[in-house]
Formats: sequence, structure tokens, C-alpha cells
Amino acid sequence: MNVLLVNGSPHQYGCVHTALLEIQQTLNKEDVASEIFWLDNKPLHGCLGCGNCRKLGKCVTEDAVNVFIEKAGQADGFIFGTPVHYAAASGAMTSFMDRVFFSAPSGIFRLKPGAVIVSARRGGCTAAFDQLNKYLTISQMPVISSQYWNMVHGHTPEEVARDAEGLQIMRTLARNMAWFLKCKQAGENAGIQMPAQEGRVSTNFIR
Repeated sequence: MNVLLVNGSPHQYGCVHTALLEIQQTLNKEDVASEIFWLDNKPLHGCLGCGNCRKLGKCVTEDAVNVFIEKAGQADGFIFGTPVHYAAASGAMTSFMDRVFFSAPSGIFRLKPGAVIVSARRGGCTAAFDQLNKYLTISQMPVISSQYWNMVHGHTPEEVARDAEGLQIMRTLARNMAWFLKCKQAGENAGIQMPAQEGRVSTNFIR
């Protein structure tokens, strides 16, 4: 079992990394492998709307998006982390999520558990949290929760490390993720089949 932890901060070892590290250490104790995937701090543009990903199974732009999509096929679960910028996910993280969830091969996230974590100095967490969760729920991903909304507070990694409640939320989230993955694996070992998938119906509301 392997969980991909996405760091959507321009700072590789900043506040988001501190929260993800708490998750990673707890997953390790639960015998679940994990990898922290940093988006880097290079420019990452939004979707061009060209539609070529539908033919290629990946984005036409070769950057962190396609590197992640390659790894995603082998991952069993995902946790997406972002700093809060103006009560929303970072610009790079928003572009990343738009392009990943649009350009990835169909079904790559289906029924794989996912979660979102957010980091802010003070406010805007729940708005960013709601924003990123929508990518999971439109992709048939079971959303893993914790004892509170998945957020940490602090202006520096050192301050986040002192957010006792926030770090406990991260540990609880990690244990819940590990439990879900083990239950899913047990179900598969017992022969429980994936739910039937209907053909997609799209309805436009212009008459």
C-alpha cells in the first residue's frame, strides 16, 4: 500500500511539509508506504483547454502534472496539501489540480481514498479545504476525514510544530487512511468486486 502526499507549497520544507511529515511518520507506523511529492516552485500554468489530453492520456505540457500522473497509477491513496492564499489553495496547486484531474486517464482515481490538508497563518482554511475536496468527490474518491477539519496553523514550520491540535488531526487522518486502505485490501482479498459502472450521462441545461 502506498499513499502519495502532495506538497502544493512553493516552499519545499515549509508549513505544508511539516504537516505532511507528521502524516508520513504515522503512516510508516501503520506499515503504509508513502512519498511526499513536491510541485516545485517553477511556474505551473493552468489548463489551456486544448483537449489533447483526451488523446494522449496526459497533459501536453511536460511538468510536475505528468510526473504526478505517472506515479498516481501505482498509488493506493492520496493526500493533497496546500497553503492558504487569499482563502483559497495556492495558484500553483489550483492549476495542478485542474490539470491533473482533467488530463489523467479515466478512472485512475476511482475508489482510491483521498484527503486534503490546508495550512494557514490564521484564516481562510475552510474555504480552501472545501475547494480542494470538490476534486475528490467528482472523481468517485472516498474522502478520508479526521477528528476536525484537516488544517494546521502557523506562519513558520516551527509554529506549525507547536500546533498540538493540528498535528493530532494529521495523525488521526493518517491512521484513518491506513485503516481504510487495509479494509479495502481485505475486501479485495475476500473477492468483493468493484461496483458496476454505468455509462456516463451528461445533461446540458440549455434547451
